This record gives sequence, structure tokens and C-alpha cells, in this order.
Amino acid sequence: MPATMPGARGAVITGWGSALPEKVVTNADLTKTLDTSDEWIKERSGISERHVGGTTAELSIESARRALAMSGVDPSEIDALVLSTTTPDRTVPATSAHVQNALGLSCGAFDVNAACSGFVYALTVAHGLIAIGARKVLVIGTDTLSRITDWTDRNTAVLFADGSGAVVLEAVDGPGQLLAWDLDSDGSAEDLLYSDIGGHIQMEGKEVFRRAVRIMVDSGQKSLTAAGVDADDIALVVPHQANIRIIQAACERLGIPIEKAATVLHYTGNTSSASIPLALVDALNNDRLRDGDLVLLVGFGAGMTAASAVLRWGNPEAKAIDSSLTESGGRP
Repeated sequence: MPATMPGARGAVITGWGSALPEKVVTNADLTKTLDTSDEWIKERSGISERHVGGTTAELSIESARRALAMSGVDPSEIDALVLSTTTPDRTVPATSAHVQNALGLSCGAFDVNAACSGFVYALTVAHGLIAIGARKVLVIGTDTLSRITDWTDRNTAVLFADGSGAVVLEAVDGPGQLLAWDLDSDGSAEDLLYSDIGGHIQMEGKEVFRRAVRIMVDSGQKSLTAAGVDADDIALVVPHQANIRIIQAACERLGIPIEKAATVLHYTGNTSSASIPLALVDALNNDRLRDGDLVLLVGFGAGMTAASAVLRWGNPEAKAIDSSLTESGGRP
């Protein structure tokens, strides 16, 4: 649960973008093939619809292009691409290779798989790259969970979906946005949520729920402590969009009002690595953050992994963002 080291070169987010497949599957659609109802799904998850379709590379390219356009950064200026995904398009090579080529980047590119915690893992790694010399890093979180979902299983089919979110990080002189971070994993719990190669997602829902709340709260509290701030100081919490009841329980235990939570799962479902960036993009495009606001990113995932980060939004060293491009990062 380290705080950012004094003197380390910092970074700020200067562009963001999101992408969702065009196809929408509503709860009503699922009732045609599953023994379920719109009310049952909403009550247990908070989800009304989800987007399905596309490949991990296609969605990554779309969200990344929007983030690059907003930041005004030319693809040739990107020093590294970090793609968080648990659903790569191929076993080998990493999906980031395809994305790098399509975007016209000439830099190192690699995938990170920490399941639903992956975007915060990737964001932390990207800050580390900037601290040791990188100037501009593209961070993407994308998953196409529909490809590994058993659409005959009502316990999982109602939850998972596809999507992507991306941000551009740029180095600044002096401290940046990242105040503190926490990464964690408990491999003894991997059998609670997994998918074998060629198989479908298997999940012990009740136990995942119980552990998810605990590890999200634990990770979030560690980052708050390391940053030297209290829950009352947080202006916005961006949690993993797994289940509205998990979000509510975690916020309550952290001491953060649910009104401060960014939520999009009602129309995105659980998009794993894309979950946190999709919610962050939505919050930014709806003017929920001002310069100086403290933001807590926090999530959990299969593994079981956990991750959190405290950011202070805005920075005097950050270049201005053209507001005319803001809509390009919003809901497709």
C-alpha cells in the first residue's frame, strides 16, 4: 500500500475514451431463453442491459483512438501501450500487438491480466514507466466476456458483457495525480471465479460476493491511509462494476456515500477490465470531477485480485484539454 515516492516524476490523464459494441441485450431478451425476469436481474445485480459483440482488439482500438484524439497526442509520441484484458483474442501474441499496429504506435506493448482489477494494475504500471523515463503512455482496459459466458446459465449470463475504456497518461514536472496505490492477490481463492482455456466462466456467486466486499474495502482503506486522506475527503469513488449490491456494501463500509459512486453497470453489465475506465469516462463526461478533487479507483477480480488508487484530479502542469472533443469519449 505505497504512497507515491517523493521526488518521483508524476503523470496526469490528458485524454480518455470508451467503446461499447452496438448490439444491446436487455433483460427482456434474456427472459426468452432463461428462467429469469427483469425484476430478478435488477434486484440481484442492478443491470438492465449489456452490450455484446466485437473483438478485444477492435474495441481497444476504438476507445484508444478517442483517448488519443482528446489528448491531442500523436500516436508516434506514445512510449508504451499497456492493455489490461482477461479475454485476449489469441493465446499468442498479446492482443496489444494488434492494437499497437492498428493505432500506428512505435513503442513497447504488452497485456496485463489481473481480471476485473486489471485496469488499476495497468494504470499503476504505467505510472511506474513514467517515473523511470517514459513521457506518454496509453492505458487500455478491454474485455469481451460474452465469448466465455455460458448463455444458458442464468447466474452468469445476466452479468457479463463487452466493452473498453482508455486513458492517455502524460509526464509532468513534479508530482502528478497518483497519490497512493494498492495491489493485492489471494491465489487460494482462484477456484471461486475462473474460466479454463476453451471453457466458460464458473462462479460461486455467494462466496465471491462475500469476499469481494471485504477485499475491496481492505484495498481502498490501504490506499486512503497511504495517501494520508480520509473517506470524507473523497469526491468520487469509481468501483468495479460487478454488482450494485457489492458497490453499495463496499461504499458503506468505506464510509463513502453511494451518491459519490460512479456507476454505469445498469447499461454496461460487468465488463471486467473495461469496468472502471467506462465508469470513469462516464463521470468525467458528466462533469462529476473538478480540479483538486480526490478520486478513489477500487476493484476486485478473479484470482482473487484487488486493486485501488487515489488520484488528485487535475494538475497545474497538465496541458488544457479541448472541450470540443469531450463527447468523443462518452457513451457510444
